[in-house]
Amino acid sequence: MTTKSVKDWMTSNTVTVSGNISLPDAYQLMLDKKLRRVPVVEKGNLVGMVTLGDLRRGDPPVGFDLDIFKTVDKLSKMAVHQVMSRDVHTISPPESLVDAAHLMLKHSVRVLPVLDEKKLVGIISRSDILRAFIVFEGEN
Repeated sequence: MTTKSVKDWMTSNTVTVSGNISLPDAYQLMLDKKLRRVPVVEKGNLVGMVTLGDLRRGDPPVGFDLDIFKTVDKLSKMAVHQVMSRDVHTISPPESLVDAAHLMLKHSVRVLPVLDEKKLVGIISRSDILRAFIVFEGEN
């Protein structure tokens, strides 16, 4: 029988970015890899999560010029750490898929980074959980 733990259904070898990568570079990477969200890692530690929405918004800080060319230039120099979410909900590999689903629903998130003693070892998404439950249903 198939197991119902996060470690068996998470995506390993997760694409990550540094907080210092520019918004345009992170955006292009995510488009190239067809990703909607990416963990932000510094010195092996998860420090945040950035989504395509964060990058598209890229709200300029107060004091940005109304001149569109100056604004585009300033936005191109902004780094991911300026727009990423820092309050990231995580889960550990041995946790159950049901626990992961509960966390996602409780915090209205679609992805949970998977940490093993503070080290990012993967990511689990709603799609991963749905895929697992379809397999479980097929076994019954």
